[in-house]
Amino acid sequence: MRAGHPWIFSNSVRKQNREGISGELAAIYDRKDEFLAVGFFDPDSPIRVRVLHTGKPMVIDEAFWKTRLRTALGRREGLFDDRTTGYRIINGESEGWPGLVLDRYGPILAVKIYTAAWVERLPRLTALIREHVPTEGILLRISRNIQTIAGPVRDGTWLYQSEATRNSDGKVVFLENGLRLEADVLRGQKTGFFLDQRENRLSVGGLAHGRSVVNAFSFSGGFSLYAARAGATSVTDLDISAHALSAAKRNFDLNATDPSVARCPHDTIQADAFEWLAKKTERKFGLIVLDPPSLAKRESERARAIRAYEKLAASALAHLADDGILVASSCSAHVSAEEFFASVRRAFDKNRRKFAELKTTRHAADHPATFKEAEYLKAVYVRAIN
Repeated sequence: MRAGHPWIFSNSVRKQNREGISGELAAIYDRKDEFLAVGFFDPDSPIRVRVLHTGKPMVIDEAFWKTRLRTALGRREGLFDDRTTGYRIINGESEGWPGLVLDRYGPILAVKIYTAAWVERLPRLTALIREHVPTEGILLRISRNIQTIAGPVRDGTWLYQSEATRNSDGKVVFLENGLRLEADVLRGQKTGFFLDQRENRLSVGGLAHGRSVVNAFSFSGGFSLYAARAGATSVTDLDISAHALSAAKRNFDLNATDPSVARCPHDTIQADAFEWLAKKTERKFGLIVLDPPSLAKRESERARAIRAYEKLAASALAHLADDGILVASSCSAHVSAEEFFASVRRAFDKNRRKFAELKTTRHAADHPATFKEAEYLKAVYVRAIN
């Protein structure tokens, strides 16, 4: 805790003065009864306390939260222009807001909570956000693990709606580096879109000119859309979900006025990406993107996930042209960046493919990670050499 870790697990608590209820402020003391920290108490979670402040005692009041929000907004000043209206405003524990994220999608804001400690604070939170962030609507998303204990509020509840959003179906169009994208803030994954991959999408666009592209685990086709705008010869979205592929088609339609997007052939394949990539084919691609969902939800799955990443990269290599580029990404927090990068390198070595590693990437600036468990996103860019 003194080093800045924001979680106190249930088995680390030596003594408690009373039972306590979810969302109460818990004061933490060391063995000498010296004050250490204060945080949200959560009796229903193995994370018993989510730390708000460490050091000398401090009053947790409206002024405290105003300062925290202004700090988060200040970190994003200058990061985005009017060509990007979708980004993260608050990134949970890493910015002093334990168990909460706030995302912007144009005029709509989406709040997602991962602890029931926020439930009683939602009215004050809504007022605070509206005071500092212009918005036409604020939608609440609730993590699946706390939906049964969140009390009267439900996932998909509007905390605030202007007249413009009274009849909203939850779909909102926002801008990302000049591209129009659709987020389903009401029913979509996370808060409606994978904002954390924005910088990698831009990098893929920079490599796609003149190449045929396959986007595996494509979701709503973000990587493909960037590639098409950059001059790819063709793009293929591969996903098991028909709903995701329909969203990809809508995103291409939203950008049909861009000549490069309109000119680029866009294909969709509904299939299990693991199985499709494992099949032998004569067709080769100049750029392959691998962006699977987390393959390790818990520590016990880590070793199996590392093997799966290597196998997935090896399958992709069978479809990669001689001078092709593989972009492989992982969002598994239980697999470290070096473990993941090593799995992709082994796939090249075992397939006797020479390669040049172009770069590796981690979290974008609006998704800071200040402690180990918060570090989940990583990607490696590798070019095959004849």
